[in-house]
Amino acid sequence: MSDKNATLTVADRSVSLPLVEGSQGPSCIDISPLYRETGHFTFDPGFAATAACKSAITFIDGDKGVLLYRGYPIEQLAEKSRFLEVAYLLLEGELPSSAEMAKFEDTVTHHTMMHESVKNFLHGFHYDAHPMAMLCAAIASLSAFYHDTVDNEDPAQRKLAAIRLIAKMPTIAAAAYRYSIGWPVRYPRNNLEYVTRFLHMMFEVPSEPLELNPVVAKALDLLFILHADHEQNASTSTVRLVGSTGANPYASIAAGIAALWGPAHGGANEAVLKMLAEIGDAKNVEKAVARAKDKDSGFRLMGFGHRVYKNFDPRARIIREMTHKVLDELGVDDPLLDVALKLEEAALKDDYFVERKLYPNVDFYSGIIYKALRIPTEMFTVMFAIARTAGWIAHWIEQHEMPGGRIGRPRQVYVGATPRDYVALDKR
Repeated sequence: MSDKNATLTVADRSVSLPLVEGSQGPSCIDISPLYRETGHFTFDPGFAATAACKSAITFIDGDKGVLLYRGYPIEQLAEKSRFLEVAYLLLEGELPSSAEMAKFEDTVTHHTMMHESVKNFLHGFHYDAHPMAMLCAAIASLSAFYHDTVDNEDPAQRKLAAIRLIAKMPTIAAAAYRYSIGWPVRYPRNNLEYVTRFLHMMFEVPSEPLELNPVVAKALDLLFILHADHEQNASTSTVRLVGSTGANPYASIAAGIAALWGPAHGGANEAVLKMLAEIGDAKNVEKAVARAKDKDSGFRLMGFGHRVYKNFDPRARIIREMTHKVLDELGVDDPLLDVALKLEEAALKDDYFVERKLYPNVDFYSGIIYKALRIPTEMFTVMFAIARTAGWIAHWIEQHEMPGGRIGRPRQVYVGATPRDYVALDKR
């Protein structure tokens, strides 16, 4: 809290509102006394100008294209770190020592198995159910399997839930995918590291061993790092809102998965592939760009620009290089990838997009990489959920550790009917 104040005048009443300052970023006006002093609320659709909490996990400067995890630039973490180390950083606040990292990795590795009944639970879905539907329900069901360790006030139980979620999310995600295509579930191989283990659970078949190009695991690990957290986005805010009620961690994370599923959020990279399929051929890109410029066409280029970043998405700068490396290394021959590269070239050069800073974002490039790795389109958002679990559970834990927590209770501007009397059915 700052010793500075802002004064707001409503009609003939003025109220002094304290400023709240963080370690970085703009200060905020504490409006908690507003209703009590003036009888008015604030109106902020989409919460675009409202800070709902204090957090020490992630910092974003959208104007400058800055993303920090616990103070570390995303560029440094992407170059030098691995996803599990980043997950540790988000949870603990500091990078681990060698001994701490070894212990953390070992603990996660030995919590990767899912209960056989979870597999049976997945088998209750129709064979062509969307993997996100299965993932959301299966994660929520973990609260039934671990009901004896969901005391939110116990730090040890909170940490155990975090380990379980980070460890089991890839196992359940891969099982959901394999069930949807009629393959038998592959159990986690604990002699493999996190990302490689997941890829084996996804693609290995009993009849032959899976041979992976190292660039595949490297690219996926990088995507997991870039997607691990992103401040108070829709799904993270959902996790915190549900968590504020005292809900257990599995229910809270399941709510985050449901929020992530929306095409305006985690489903954006899936929408990119659908857009590329609609364009169909690289020779149609010029027409597509022209349609995107026409406000009356109803056509929108997915994967360009970002609500927060008013410059280039720093994650996109990182993943762009990896995208081209993956395509070169794997030599994938796919017409949709040709469309994507042609579209990228057009958007980076076209004055319309450059002037409006509608650069390709992380969803654009992640969709291309997933496509090149032969990950099905319906699994794109699932991949996002695996990575974002680390951030979600870090925020859930932070929420329970910070003093002064309150249940989330947004207000509204009521626009319905004014008071009226009931009319009997025979007189209506």
